[in-house]
Amino acid sequence: MSSQAHVIKTRLPEPPPSAEALLATVRAAVEELKAKEVVEIDVRGKTSVTDHLVIASGTSTRHVKSIADEVIKQTKQQLGVTPLGVEGEREAEWVLVDLGDVVVHIMLPRVREFYALERLWTVGDQPRDELAG
Repeated sequence: MSSQAHVIKTRLPEPPPSAEALLATVRAAVEELKAKEVVEIDVRGKTSVTDHLVIASGTSTRHVKSIADEVIKQTKQQLGVTPLGVEGEREAEWVLVDLGDVVVHIMLPRVREFYALERLWTVGDQPRDELAG
């Protein structure tokens, strides 16, 4: 079994698209393929790796892979962006598409529930519940 990493040629146009343009294109792609429970998280100030996470669920491994493929296709067609990396395509239980300022996670519901990325990245964001009075 080969442990060689899957290499993707990276290409960002000059100037690169804004995070908002990337988000809009990702939004359209996941909507197009009927992804479930789409969540966007602004992680600026929490990590230097990316500015935004988009987390979505697919109903099967085939659906997860198709959503990821659509994200890749639309960002390339609309913005000229080739992902910096794509992980998990073979198993397709959790596919990560790294678009630089936006990282997209498409997961099966059980995998999403297990890893709980939303909770991980939003801890401390919500103000504590106070008694209404």
